[in-house]
Amino acid sequence: MAEPDGATATRLHAVITAAAPELAPKLWYGQPAYARDGKVVCFFRSGQVDKERYSSLGFTTEANLDEDGGLWPTSYAVTELTEAGEATVSRLVKQAVR
Repeated sequence: MAEPDGATATRLHAVITAAAPELAPKLWYGQPAYARDGKVVCFFRSGQVDKERYSSLGFTTEANLDEDGGLWPTSYAVTELTEAGEATVSRLVKQAVR
């Protein structure tokens, strides 16, 4: 994956696998994803590969992110990965696999 998305994907890999070591890394539509029992829970989409202005971190229906009120995000724009962003990703991934 071309930079800077390659560096972001590498950092996300470290954060996701630390937060949920039970998730197995795999390629999904040619891009990084993380699965439990063969089903993708979360994934990274490169904005460069998709010819979009930003990359995204997304969650599938396998993720346990349901919030009270019936409304919750399933995808997040990623333009850079700060420490605060890493903490948010870690929290979301932990919630997704509980």
